[in-house]
Amino acid sequence: MRLFTTIAALRCYLNLQKSAASHLQIGLVPTMGALHSGHLSLIQRARQENAIVLVSIFVNPLQFGPTEDFQDYPRNFEQDRLLCEQAGVDAIFAPSATEMFGNQGVDSLRDSFASRPETEKTAQKQIEIQLSSLTQVVPPPAMTSVLCGKSRPGHFQGVAAIVTKLLSLVQPTKAYFGQKDAQQLAIIRKLAVDFNLPVEIVACPIAREESGLAMSSRNQYLTTEQKQQACVLYRALQQASKTFASGDRTSAAALAIARAEVAGEPEVKLEYAELVDPDTLMPLQVVETAGLLAVAARVGSTRLIDNIILRNRRPIVAIDGPAGAGKSTVTRQSAKVLGLCYLDTGAMYRALTWLALKTNTPMSDECAIAELVSYSYLEYNLDPGSLSLKINGEDVTEAIRSLEVTSRVSEMAAISVVREFLVDEQRRCGIEGGIVAEGRDIGTNVFPDAEVKIFLTASVQERARRRLLQLKETDRANISLAQLEEDIALRDSKDSTRKIAPLRKAADAVEIQTDNLTVDEVIDRIVGLYQERIGPKS
Repeated sequence: MRLFTTIAALRCYLNLQKSAASHLQIGLVPTMGALHSGHLSLIQRARQENAIVLVSIFVNPLQFGPTEDFQDYPRNFEQDRLLCEQAGVDAIFAPSATEMFGNQGVDSLRDSFASRPETEKTAQKQIEIQLSSLTQVVPPPAMTSVLCGKSRPGHFQGVAAIVTKLLSLVQPTKAYFGQKDAQQLAIIRKLAVDFNLPVEIVACPIAREESGLAMSSRNQYLTTEQKQQACVLYRALQQASKTFASGDRTSAAALAIARAEVAGEPEVKLEYAELVDPDTLMPLQVVETAGLLAVAARVGSTRLIDNIILRNRRPIVAIDGPAGAGKSTVTRQSAKVLGLCYLDTGAMYRALTWLALKTNTPMSDECAIAELVSYSYLEYNLDPGSLSLKINGEDVTEAIRSLEVTSRVSEMAAISVVREFLVDEQRRCGIEGGIVAEGRDIGTNVFPDAEVKIFLTASVQERARRRLLQLKETDRANISLAQLEEDIALRDSKDSTRKIAPLRKAADAVEIQTDNLTVDEVIDRIVGLYQERIGPKS
């Protein structure tokens, strides 16, 4: 593991890594140090998805108000470095304030925090002075003036500034942030979209202690008794979630139950409880698709935040697995039995392949494909009994099954811009839920919050045997079982190591090994899992 404290050294390292491997996947985990299991879960996710994992450790003075805990914020760099090394991090970037902001900026910051102004008016003036020497990144006021922004003026401008600098320096493929800081996450996503930054912002679930308390570096400030008291925040969110699940989707109901629960713990002083849109942060009266229920409170002198996403959607079943495991057949039939829609992700790739062939757009010309895809739109009928697909208004349900399309679709699927476009399409199809989808990264990437995740697999030998039976009536009937086994093993290796959307089992997926099972038996298991987790089928 490398440690860099200067921008020049970091850039040198990244340039050398990129020159050694084209299309290098780089994962960035920005932190302020004092690492805990929540940070490590982000690092673990980044390690699974990228060739290079870089962790930044920088306590950003721009996001602390003059009366906040910048000077006292927990710092334990040696412990952080050890944890990163154990987690398989490739490099740490731990710059000084001077390195990040230059001498002029640091001088004004130092003056600001040394003076510790007494009045709020003076404090605000000092914040303006400390930012005045820097080019500012100003997120939409509607997103920064709500929730934590009400009591932390300037905080999210400081967050936006440092994240913009880090994304510019590292230029990662993906950057990982925890869902606990939901307002920060929404603002960073907005920043990335508005500035057209070529990075995927990955939200990772909140890591919690056994008591339910959301993990935070500031938990170090709490006594044992205060930690127990702070657990009321998660209980409040859970109680509100139960009310929501019972059918009352109104903000009034969720907030009333959450506030009442916190009020039962007198040592926890609630700052706010709000229900907002997870993306725009606008207040919600009723949750149509998803709502962010967020709380903030003080326990002693420590300020804590927590949240939960309330989803008003039908369940999603994500089925992943290697080629030849029978995913398509099982997924479509399972959707029929469960009364859900079937999202045929393979048909999406076929549709774009068909369009490229029709328009004589070479699949070797990724720029031309990017242009083509950007002007394309897909329309679906996801009823498993009467599936249909249109692209740019033309019905291609049957045309995409041609031999020509079949022979070229793998080329289309390997193009990164195509995958990005179709992942967005797949997520759009899942906004209201009620779907069963299959693929290679449905449960790990497309729908990481799917209610049911299944990894459908079979041995190489069994998949080769099945494939041989399928080929009996074709011009490849003379291929040997041994050759098929070799071909399938090679594809497994490529699929599991490919840079874009590698095949892997989600941590919370249930594996179904199908070697000795019929299709009906596999479907029965899937239906059983669904009913166990969700209840009676739709």
